[in-house]
Amino acid sequence: MEAGTKVKSFERSRPRTWFVALLLAGSAVGFSRNAAAQTAPAVIFTNPSNDATSVPTSINSGKNIVTATAPTATFSQPMNPATIDSLKVGQQLTFTLTDAAGNNVAGTVTMDVTNTVATFTPAMPALNPNTGYVATVTTHAASVGGIRMARPVTWSFMTKNVPFTGQAPVNLGTAGTFAILTKTGITDVYASAINGNVGSSPITGAAVLLTCPEVATGIIYTVDAAGPLPCRTTNATYLTAAIGDMEIAYADAAGRSLPDSTELGAGQIGGLTLAPGLYKWSSNVLISNSVTLSGGPNDVWIFQIAGELNQASATKVILAGGALPKNIFWQVASDVALGTTAHFEGVLMGQTLIAAKTGATVNGRLLAQTAVTLEQNAVTQPAQ
Repeated sequence: MEAGTKVKSFERSRPRTWFVALLLAGSAVGFSRNAAAQTAPAVIFTNPSNDATSVPTSINSGKNIVTATAPTATFSQPMNPATIDSLKVGQQLTFTLTDAAGNNVAGTVTMDVTNTVATFTPAMPALNPNTGYVATVTTHAASVGGIRMARPVTWSFMTKNVPFTGQAPVNLGTAGTFAILTKTGITDVYASAINGNVGSSPITGAAVLLTCPEVATGIIYTVDAAGPLPCRTTNATYLTAAIGDMEIAYADAAGRSLPDSTELGAGQIGGLTLAPGLYKWSSNVLISNSVTLSGGPNDVWIFQIAGELNQASATKVILAGGALPKNIFWQVASDVALGTTAHFEGVLMGQTLIAAKTGATVNGRLLAQTAVTLEQNAVTQPAQ
């Protein structure tokens, strides 16, 4: 009887033991989640980058409004704007900017809508040329959860030795989610390889002649059910918005004023090394030999071409110094032709046809207000 009693006692206690274990496990999970939520925020990206040189003294926006170059800090998590914002000039506590002599630069600080990017906007119309600046974010900056940065962050940069107005990137809107976007369709000589979304509107999806296996990563969007099967996604509303954004972006690039260079090389840019800036031509542009774009990861190039853009076969657009294709914008009013086995970098915004010849490769985007023609091409949308 005693043995039986002991067994029954043990059996009655076992559910209670498991219950306690579950409580302990739940507490551990809760502690882990709470610890993650309490992680101190950090600055993960700055613009200009630390030790950047030849930074423009001012920036030209999409509305041709020129302002002093405004340093930004990107945080690892949403921040409490009340600990960072400073809407009154000269009262910065969290995000400050000083010149090499230690003098404070007057300005204002605001957060973006995601509360992850803080921008220091100087009150002066332009930073001083050939001057070192130091930006600082102090530990006063706190996350939305009230956790302050563990340590302050500072970074320095040097402005260009002469006054220079850089360009703000062209805002692509939803068009920036596409590797290829057109209004009148996409033809293709099999097999091409597209890494990124593809879409065409308002024309029927039957005009998108890529096959599903050719779009290695991304989605084929069409306005109707006639697109490539089985992978096409019908979303006319999304495509209409993207086409509208594509046209707005084209107008932005075309409307930028105060070019740094006009009629460079009479349109022949092959063999040249081009610094960041705004370039303008009133006729055709030819890349007869490889051309190099040399600059940093935050630098922007905008090419305004009133005629055609033709790239010769087997030539390359080469990026140097950390330049990124997402910051290179080719606005072309007439046809674009990328030669056989040529390599192209940047965002192509064509008012008419963009034709990629056999084996040409693109690290960028093809945004055409008529059609895109492909012939066994590789198109990879740039990293953001």
